[in-house]
Amino acid sequence: MPEIQPFAGVLYRVSDGDLSKVLCPPYDVISPSYRDALYARDPHNGVRLVLNRTPGDAGYAEAGETYRRWLAEGILGPDPVPALYLLEQQFTLGGRALRRTGLLARFRAEDPGGSVLPHEHTRPAAREDRFRVLQATRANFSPIFVMFADAEGRFARTAAETTSRPPDLTCTDDGGIGHRLWRVTDERAQSAFGSVLRSARAYIADGHHRYATALRHRDLAGPDGAWTLGYFTALEDPGLVVLPYHRILSRGPSLAGARKSLEPWFLVNDAADAAAAAAQAAQSTMPYAFGLAEPGAGALVAEALPEAEDLLAADAAPSLRALDTFFLHQGVLPRVLDVPEDAVSYVHSLAEAEEAVATRACRLAVLMRSTPVRQIVAVAEDRQSMPAKSTFFHPKLPSGLVIHPLLA
Repeated sequence: MPEIQPFAGVLYRVSDGDLSKVLCPPYDVISPSYRDALYARDPHNGVRLVLNRTPGDAGYAEAGETYRRWLAEGILGPDPVPALYLLEQQFTLGGRALRRTGLLARFRAEDPGGSVLPHEHTRPAAREDRFRVLQATRANFSPIFVMFADAEGRFARTAAETTSRPPDLTCTDDGGIGHRLWRVTDERAQSAFGSVLRSARAYIADGHHRYATALRHRDLAGPDGAWTLGYFTALEDPGLVVLPYHRILSRGPSLAGARKSLEPWFLVNDAADAAAAAAQAAQSTMPYAFGLAEPGAGALVAEALPEAEDLLAADAAPSLRALDTFFLHQGVLPRVLDVPEDAVSYVHSLAEAEEAVATRACRLAVLMRSTPVRQIVAVAEDRQSMPAKSTFFHPKLPSGLVIHPLLA
């Protein structure tokens, strides 16, 4: 893994009780209406920095001016000594209480294929947007989410030593996620974390566009421009959760028509509704499975028969062939259901998929299973890229909790 370093993070100078008013999620999960709500919540909410709503060049300039003004006014301020920052997130999923622990640190971005492996294509518009924000503010507000192997539990043991003392900051976000943050300033502890991470291969979980932006900045600014902000968590962490990304189809066959087309390739069973279809698909042990729901017409679950593998090109990489999303986009949508890519949109919660069905805002909803972490690692190791919106890591990391100022 690339070298990590402590840094003097820039933090909000507010009480713990006010932190939830000023932090925001990553830019790519903020809807226009939620952005408006964050703007109204507090005049210093970080959404003004990560997703300014003033259009065009003026919006980027405003973000930069706002960041510098908040620094000058003391709303934001750097820590007095360099630190690593240990973040624990507590949440509930399916009735289970979980926690995920990761380390916020400065690290060098490097070209893909070395010790940091991506698994996802990036889109030009999003890359340009993140680069404009970076250039205007000269800071990283959201970390790049990186996974690494910790089979011997060294990271977990080192983290436990830190979390045995009271946290330096706490807050709870809009989703009910509890955050606890510790500054790690002790050189022995910093060295221990660095030793663990140096020996591990790194896999980008989330933040591919931010990583591409870091590389572009490095190419312009030189070697010191490669330093960026990362969040490092172990593959073995029980709180490392990937949720499914469901598909919403604006065009396509009816549910009855889809059933007829699917039956040569799939076991097809009725489901009461979208939620039931999602639950039944998630429980399937078949290589591929998904649900379909149509407004006013119920739902079904499709589980692939062995011959469904023939829907994929013979030369497709094995790591990609294992993915439900690859199978759906390469085999099912174009070859079985005759649905073009421009008819596909994405929602990352079952509630949104159910709403699209209930309000008749779609032709069909496709209810997906989550992508296992082992498949993400396999795709990265194979130097392949997943289809768009194949993973949704939960919970998201708050923007603005610890800000990383650029070195160059």
